[in-house]
Amino acid sequence: MANLTLYELEGCPYCAKVKTKLSELDVEYDSVMVPRSHGERTEVEEVSGQTGVPVLVDEEHGVEGMPESDDIVEYLEETYGSAS
Repeated sequence: MANLTLYELEGCPYCAKVKTKLSELDVEYDSVMVPRSHGERTEVEEVSGQTGVPVLVDEEHGVEGMPESDDIVEYLEETYGSAS
């Protein structure tokens, strides 16, 4: 099982940006598709305190619910970019 979990929504361009970076870095992750309705996104809200996606969880590094695609991409580059 992967240590990373990405909460995402199908067709979300911000989620696609994060998935592209994960693919570039060849990082395994688990994907959790959230409901389209913000009111039904209780799982992602419990993790991150908000209902927007994408949200990244990285248990190995103590990241419990990082929102914002730009922040996630920067984090992935810093954390996994140098590992070859």
